[in-house]
Amino acid sequence: MLIPLLALALLVPAASAIAHHRPGPCDVHQRENETVRSQMKRIIRCAAERWEVPGGAGTAICIAKAESNLDPEVVSAGGDYLGLYQHSAEAWPDRYDTWTRPGWELDESALSGRTNAIVAIRMVSENGWGAWSGVGDC
Repeated sequence: MLIPLLALALLVPAASAIAHHRPGPCDVHQRENETVRSQMKRIIRCAAERWEVPGGAGTAICIAKAESNLDPEVVSAGGDYLGLYQHSAEAWPDRYDTWTRPGWELDESALSGRTNAIVAIRMVSENGWGAWSGVGDC
């Protein structure tokens, strides 16, 4: 009787961890005592490893830091720019549709750090840094 209970106890944490997983790239969970900014760096590194960008993860993190101080929920004073990479609020719906995939189950909000980073990194992987070039001396 003790062995089946022990086996069950060992399985419960694993089942609970699986329940929080979301399909798609860079499902990076915040670690205990980890800051949001540190988590955003890990998400950006993950995306930049999956989709190559000029300057790599270092440049991608530098630009996000210059744009939002790595705060995924920041909104510009006028509300025109959103999130980690300060995407245009007007352009966001089209960017989301173009650069994400339905099976990934990403949050549609530009204020989701994971989604914002994946959209930015995929855009840059295909088209270069564009308007982000030179931001923050990166």
